[in-house]
Amino acid sequence: MITLDGVSKLYGGRRVVDRLDLTIAEGSFNVIVGPSGCGKSTTLRMMNALIPADEGRITVNGRDLRDSDPAILRRGIGYVIQAGGLFPHWSVFDNIATVPRLLGWPKHKVAERVAALLALVGLQGDGLAQRRPSALSGGQQQRVGVARALAADPPILLMDEPFGALDPVTRRGLQDELKAIHRATGKTIVFVTHDIEEALKVGERIIMLEDGRIVQDGTPAQIVHHPADRRVRDFIGGEEAILKLLAGTTVAQVMQPPAPVAAAASIAPDATLSAALAHMVASGHTALDVRDDDGRILGRIGLEDLAPERRP
Repeated sequence: MITLDGVSKLYGGRRVVDRLDLTIAEGSFNVIVGPSGCGKSTTLRMMNALIPADEGRITVNGRDLRDSDPAILRRGIGYVIQAGGLFPHWSVFDNIATVPRLLGWPKHKVAERVAALLALVGLQGDGLAQRRPSALSGGQQQRVGVARALAADPPILLMDEPFGALDPVTRRGLQDELKAIHRATGKTIVFVTHDIEEALKVGERIIMLEDGRIVQDGTPAQIVHHPADRRVRDFIGGEEAILKLLAGTTVAQVMQPPAPVAAAASIAPDATLSAALAHMVASGHTALDVRDDDGRILGRIGLEDLAPERRP
């Protein structure tokens, strides 16, 4: 768990982060979002002890950062930045192995861990482990950055605009992979972005900042359907945000138990709600069975399940 208690950061007398109170629960996926200059990246850097807080107290698992060795602290926190931040003269293998080697892991354990992470982020095969970052695409470099952050199996993963420089197709794919990694590992994730669509897609909880203060803190559905004020409403884009929320929520998240009688049409559990709506409109059915790859019925989703009050 990460706790910020009255935390401020000042530059030139200006409060970039202003008396921030925030608790990040263990195993949660949190997105800090807001316009440029709102203090979101500064907040993340303070969590990782890259810069000190000028006021207040930050604790990680109950330990005050002021009483911690920053180098040791960071070995227990995965950190991902835009473009991956890879060592250009090292191979993919060596980049991912950085922290385990610093921790003195034996060679065979390092090799096993790197192989497992390459598979996790979809980079196994084709000799990718021996390539240098310059031989990879932007999306592949970002995957290596995520793998390196996970290498020592840290309980906390901090991500600062990790997908901001990527094309939309690659970005969506990595967002899906990150959500799958979170489901598989249960790590505590704090993800910074200025893109509300990305925030709505990946986050379980959204923390909106402006001028270094929290203007709203809640689930994606709460942010979209009950914006705290005009600033929030303008930032998320008004009614367009509802469509973004549909695109960022999967059928599995809102499906209901299977009905006694099978529906005439079906959809996969990992399909988005926007895809489910489009399928309903095209097929003329207001309910769809949710089926896995083997055709087994896992549940059902109806038109009413797309309504705001039924969503997480």
